[in-house]
Amino acid sequence: MWPAYPISLGMLKFAPILLAVLYGLVMYQLSAWRTRRALDRHSTELLDTPLKALTDRMAAALGIERIRVHLYEVAPVNGLATPDGRIFITRGFYNTYRSGNISAQEMASVIAHELGHVALGHTRRRMIDFSGQNAVRVVLATVLGRLIPGIGGWVGGWIAQAATALLMARLSRQDEYAADAYASALLVKAGIGTTPQKTLFRKLETLGGMGGRGILAWLMSHPSTRNRIAAIEALEARWARKLPPG
Repeated sequence: MWPAYPISLGMLKFAPILLAVLYGLVMYQLSAWRTRRALDRHSTELLDTPLKALTDRMAAALGIERIRVHLYEVAPVNGLATPDGRIFITRGFYNTYRSGNISAQEMASVIAHELGHVALGHTRRRMIDFSGQNAVRVVLATVLGRLIPGIGGWVGGWIAQAATALLMARLSRQDEYAADAYASALLVKAGIGTTPQKTLFRKLETLGGMGGRGILAWLMSHPSTRNRIAAIEALEARWARKLPPG
C-alpha cells in the first residue's frame, strides 16, 4: 500500500497556479530567445562620432571604459535594453537624428534612459512580472469560475486579462519614471544636463514615439510626456535645494 501524503495531495490544488508560473517562464524565455536572435541578426554596433563623444562622457561619469550602443535595423522610433545589458537604437530613431530632427544630446538621453533600465534591473525583472501575470490570470479565472458556474470561467478570464494588463501597465510606468531619474542624474553628472531629455519627450509626441497621444494615461505603458517632464523638474528642484550656497 502506498503511504498517504495529505499535505502533498492538498498542494495539488495549487497545481494550476504552478503550471501557470512555469508556462510564463517558458514563454518568456522563448520570447527572449526570439528577440535576442532577431537583434543579433539585424543589428550592428553604432558608430557615430558625435554620439560617441557624449557616450564617452557618460562612461567616464559611470567609471567604465565605454558604452557600446547597437543599431537595430527596424523602422519604428524606439530605444531598448535587453536582459544581457545591451543597448539598442532603432534605425528609425537614428534616421530621425541624422535628419536633424533630434540632436546628439537628445539621442544621448535615450541611451542614458536605456542604461537606467539595465542598471535598475528592469529588463531582468520582466521574467518575474510575466510569470506572475499568468499566475494572476489563472487564480482570478478559477475563483470566478467557481463563484459563477457556466460563464464564470469566461468572465474570469476577461477580468483577469484586464486586471493584469492594468497592473503591468502601472509597473511599466513606474519603471519608466525610475529610468528617467537615473538618466537625469547621469546626464547631469556627465555635464550634458536634463534639457535634452525634456525636449526629446516633447518631440516624441509628434514623431510617433512614446508620447502616447490619444491613449488614456492610466492604460499607457509609458507615462504621459507632461508627467515625465514634471518628474524630472521635481528632481531638479530637490537637487537645487541640496546644493550649497554660492
